[in-house]
Parts: sequence; C-alpha cells; structure tokens
Amino acid sequence: MSDINNTKDTTDVQPAQDATPALSSDEQTIQDGFNELLNDYLNSNHRRKVERITKAFNFANQAHAGVKRRSGEPYIMHPIAVARIVCREMGLGSTSICSALLHDVVEDTEYTVDDIRDMFGDKIAQIVDGLTKISGGIFGEKASAQAENFRKLLLTMSDDIRVILIKIADRLHNMRTLGSMLPAKQFKIAGETLYLYAPMAHRLGLFSIKTELEDLSFKYEHPQEYAFINLKLKATEETRKTLFEHFAVPVDVKLKAMGLNYEMRARVKSVYSIWNKMESKGVSFEDIYDIYAVRIIFDPLPGVDEKNQCWDIYSAITDIYRIRPDRIRDWVSRPKANGYQALHLTVMGPDGQWVEIQIRSRRMDEIAEKGFAAHWKYKEHNVEEDTELDKWLQTITEILESPDPNALDFLDTIKLNLFTSEIFVFTPKGDIKTLPQGATALDFAYALHSDIGNKCIGAKVNHRLVPLSHPLASGDQVEILTSRSQNPQPEWLNFVTTARARSKIDAFLKKARKEVAKNGELKVLEAFKKNELEVNAGNIDKLCMYFGFSKREEFFYAVERGDVILPENIKKLLKEKTDNVLFKYVKQALKVAAKVATKEDNEKKDAEEVKEKPKYDKKKPYVLKEEAFERNYVIADCCKPIPGDEALGFINDDGNVVVHKRSCPIAMRLKSSFGERILNTEWSSHHSSFEATLEIKGIDSMGVLNTITHTISDDFNVNIIRLLIEAKDGVFEGKVKMKVHDVEDIQRMCVVLSKIKNIKSVARIAD
Repeated sequence: MSDINNTKDTTDVQPAQDATPALSSDEQTIQDGFNELLNDYLNSNHRRKVERITKAFNFANQAHAGVKRRSGEPYIMHPIAVARIVCREMGLGSTSICSALLHDVVEDTEYTVDDIRDMFGDKIAQIVDGLTKISGGIFGEKASAQAENFRKLLLTMSDDIRVILIKIADRLHNMRTLGSMLPAKQFKIAGETLYLYAPMAHRLGLFSIKTELEDLSFKYEHPQEYAFINLKLKATEETRKTLFEHFAVPVDVKLKAMGLNYEMRARVKSVYSIWNKMESKGVSFEDIYDIYAVRIIFDPLPGVDEKNQCWDIYSAITDIYRIRPDRIRDWVSRPKANGYQALHLTVMGPDGQWVEIQIRSRRMDEIAEKGFAAHWKYKEHNVEEDTELDKWLQTITEILESPDPNALDFLDTIKLNLFTSEIFVFTPKGDIKTLPQGATALDFAYALHSDIGNKCIGAKVNHRLVPLSHPLASGDQVEILTSRSQNPQPEWLNFVTTARARSKIDAFLKKARKEVAKNGELKVLEAFKKNELEVNAGNIDKLCMYFGFSKREEFFYAVERGDVILPENIKKLLKEKTDNVLFKYVKQALKVAAKVATKEDNEKKDAEEVKEKPKYDKKKPYVLKEEAFERNYVIADCCKPIPGDEALGFINDDGNVVVHKRSCPIAMRLKSSFGERILNTEWSSHHSSFEATLEIKGIDSMGVLNTITHTISDDFNVNIIRLLIEAKDGVFEGKVKMKVHDVEDIQRMCVVLSKIKNIKSVARIAD
C-alpha cells in the first residue's frame, strides 16, 4: 500500500496535453503492463469479464494520472503489478483483479468507497474498503504500528479473505521494488514482512510467495550473508548437478518402465532457509546436507488414485536406494492444514550423501506453490469467482481453526508473537481498548474510567464471571461489574500492570490513609492532654522516634489501626527515654537532612542534564562513534552486537540510540511496531573491547583445552572472561567468553581454532 513503497511525488503531475495519436513512453509502459495483465487473465480458467477489468483499469489510471512512484515509474504500474500477482501467482478472478487495480484509489485520491460502489458494486467496494482500513486510512498516524494494522487485517477476515490475499500481493510487489527506499525504511519493511506477511502466506499455503518474501527480506536485512550464501550456491552448483545426474539415471529408467509421464528436477533450498538453518543449528554452509532435494512431479494415470501412484513411485525408488526410515513424511494421506500434499522420503544416494525426495502429482504441486487458489486451475473454463468463494472461505476457516504442528501456526503466531507487548480487548458495545500484555480485568476497568475502577467488584469475560485479578487475552469481550460500596484495597496493587490503574489506586489509598491518620492524630493529642503534656513538634517527634517512625503521618496511621498502643503514662516514658530519643531524633534528622540535600543535588543535576532530545537524519547512516571511551549509542543486552556486525539503531524514549543486530528477534519486533524509530547505522573505529562468546565442540583429548586457551590469549592477545568446558563420552563442548575489538577478531579466531586437531566446530553464539 502507499504507506510503504508507493510514496507519491505529486510534483511530477503535468498539465494535460492535446491528444495525439502517438503514446508517450509512460503511456506506452502503462498500456503494455495492462495488456500483460489481460493475457494472464485470459490464460486462466475464470469467466471472461474483460470489460469489467478494463473499466477498473481506466478508472484507476485516470485517478492516479500524472503521479509517480519513488522509483520514477508511473504510479498506476503498482496496482497493475499487484493485479498480475493476484491473477497469475494466486489464481484469483475478476473481482480480485478489479479490487487490486483500485486498492489505492480511496486512500490516495479524492474518490470515496461510495464512488467505487456506484461504479463497481458492493463486493469490490467492500474489499477496497477493507484494504484502505488496513493501510491506515481513517486511522492515520495513530495506526502506524504494524501490529495494530495486522489486528485490523484479522478483523476484516470474516468479511472477505480476498482482502488478505490482495494485501499479501501488495506487500510482495513492494518487496520486489524495495531498492528505491532509504535503508532505514528497508529495514522496517523487511522486518515486518518476515514477522507478519511471510508466516501469513505460509499459513494460507502460498509457498512460493512465502519463500520469495523471506528471501527478499533477508536480502535487505543481511546483504553480506545473502551474497555469501549465493556465492556458495553458485560455487557448488556443478557438484550438485553431478550428484543429481548420478542419482536420477537409475530412477529415470524405473519410472519410464512404469509408463509414467513425469518430470524430475533438483530443488535448491532458499537462501533464507539455508541461513536460518545455519543460525539455528550453529553449523557452516558445508554442514547442511539437505541444500537440494529431488522433486518428482507426475501426471496421474487414468483411473489410478493419485495417492496410490505416490506410493508406487516410493516403492520404485526404495528398490534402488537404501531409505532412512526416520525421514518419511506422509502428507499425502493426511495433508497439512495449509493444504500441502506430498510424500517425502530420504535415501542414501550413489555418492554416499543423503538425498531428500518429494513426490507430488501435478495438482499437488500447483497447490503447494499457489495454495488453495490453485484449485481454480482444475475447474472447467468460465468459473465464476464469487460462486466458488464460499467453498474456499470454508477451507480457510478450517485452516485457521486447525492446529498444524508441522507449520507455523497462524493463530499461535498472533497470540504468542504478535501481541507480546500489547493486547486488544473489546467492551460489550464493541469498542476496542489497547492494554499491555498481562493486563487484568481491573486494569481494563481503570482504562474505562477511574470511577469504574474504584467501584469494580468483578468482571464478565466472554460472558463468564471472573475475579478482578483475571488476566485478559486479545479478543476478549469484557463487562465490568461495580458496586457503590466498593473501594480500592491495598492488595489491588499486587495484580494491576498499567501505570494508570496503579496511580489511581495509590491516590485513593493515600487519601484514605490521610483520613485514618487524622483520627490517629486526635487520639495522640487526647493522650497528651490526659498526661498534661505540652503539644508541640518536639514532644510528638520524640514519641514518633520512640516507636520507630520517621514520619508523623505513619505514626498516627499506626495508632488508629491499632498497630501502636499508647501507654497510660506518656510523660514518664518521654522523661526516661529522653537521651535515647534525642539521640535517635538527631540521627534521624541528620539522615533526613542528608536525603534532602542529595535530592536537591539530584534535581539540580537533572535540571542541568535536561536537554532537547537529539534529532536524527534518517537519510544518512548514523555513525556509531566512540570518543575517549564515550559512545554515542547503547549496546542492546539481548544480542550484544560488536563492531562489524550488521546492525541497526532504535531510538528509545529518552532519545538515545540502542544498537541491535539486524537478526535479533527483539529488533524484528521493533521494526514491525516502531518502524519510524529505526536508523541505518555504520560502525566507526573503536578503541575499547566488546564481549563475545565462542562455542567450541570437538573430540576430547589430552592438552586440547590448553591449546585453545593459549591460542586465544597468546596468538590474539585477547582477555578471556569466562571459560566453561564439559566433556562426556569422548567429546567436549565449551563456551569461551572474551573481550574482542570487532567481528574480524572473531572471524580470524574461528578460522585458526577450527584448524586445531580434534576441534570439529567453532561458532560465535549469543550469550
């Protein structure tokens, strides 16, 4: 949508020229793009509604006339590209194509949803309206956090699943054209794509789109690792080709003898998947054995069940090669919740390497790549999209309700990852309140109004009675129950999480405490009067000090509550204990005076330090500097980046820049929710050292520990902070925490240590 890559440059709008037969270069580009869209549509199995699509194109083209994208191309090329993805890569029909062409019209031009409804009907207007709301629209800047946008996206789900599919297509095109954006913007968009849109595409069975979204995100977030893995893939391409040919020859003979029409090809694991496995397993590129898999895609023989043919091919392959029994995956009999169907097996190839094989029918392959949208390809021609939609909606609903242990569960993603910092709760009338994760029914009561909170006696969550301490979850509908006789209790402070609720309870309790203390003060004054003692500050303070109270109000409160029992003869008590009391009093007074002086000094210091928060130019990289060991940034504790790491900056509430690794999970959440605070960073030269931890594994042998420590300390002049080594059954595993200057130190150390005899792996880990 236009909140990402579709930034418009209205300065490019040109006055209308007299019509001429020849098209301008921009007009020709637009016309060519639209013709390609029509060709995609005419090659599909959908009912031919070319006039409807042409009408939507002409309307959108006129609405966006003269406007350019940041890349310089006419703006209408973006809706055309999104419509082509919707048609060609998702298999949707005219309703979706028209909606994709019109998806930015309401948000970015003077036209309204009613205008769309008048020209194109209720269904397209509803979809465009849903897309506009997700993008921002009436919510404006308040909805800048992607988590909030995603919640709105989920709320539209019950209306029309096509809203989500077009939104994914929109994001895919934005990722394909992300190169024209500033680096800080690239990090934000790539981060939220990996965090939100790729799992969503996976959960809806859009495998090829999910893979492309992951790879494009990875390319912009980790360009060096992306380039490194690509080079490695190119360097090992010939070897893989040879391995595949050796494997394929006997299989080819066997399958042809079975009379099958099929294709067999090697599928290379995606760059992101390879990197993800390297990171999660702590292994090198060379240690990943399943970089490529063999895919066998067959056309079913007439009258033979697809499932049976999959097992026939399985039988043929296992007659040739030895199978690995623990790696059989039967998704033919029981498809994944996202519709994926295939039979996976792993065999020992002729070159002594494990080879994964994926057996699919042509239909299964289409569904694996395009998801449920692919089912239209297997319908008769002139399929009406709307009549088929109900069946698909039912399937999608089943997906969302059905847990799938073998894939990233869509609902769990929402519950566990997306709303880690906040939840969204509904009032009985359907209004939405945002609360922090872990908020209780009492927090919600105070979020509505302080009077409701003060009088709260319980709540109904989803029509079920719960106590005040009941923790809420996103999507809960909450009704607060109140009573006039209720007042806040001190124990309430133990189960509220919001600052608002805590401050309101504190304020009420302090006020109530003062009233109780007043009654206690009257009792003390009555006791003084009874003992014929002068009521003055000195005598009252002596009595407070005697009972161990530094503040009169606390003493009076304790008297009224009965925690302190005043003796009958106060005069005698004060006379006998005068020296001790005076000593205590002077000592306490000195403490109070010192505390006041310290407070004044701190306030003065704070006043001196209060400066206007620094402003950052996001168009330029923020240089991470160190002068006299003073840094202009803060190292994040979660990932502890060091100079040379691919990093980004996050501007915190104090205006300081906190530096995270780009791959840090916390940084991913920050990019998704606070993209406007992300900075592109560059390391400058540093003098000080940074903490880093290496994990070393190998064969246990005499002197290996001594060799490791000497290599690190002597060869690299590095200070070891902590060393933990554990040996068991002939192998050892150790962690070495040390001070280094930058990533190059670590990389050189890994190379040298890995060459030591009996050391099998060396990798940097997060400590």
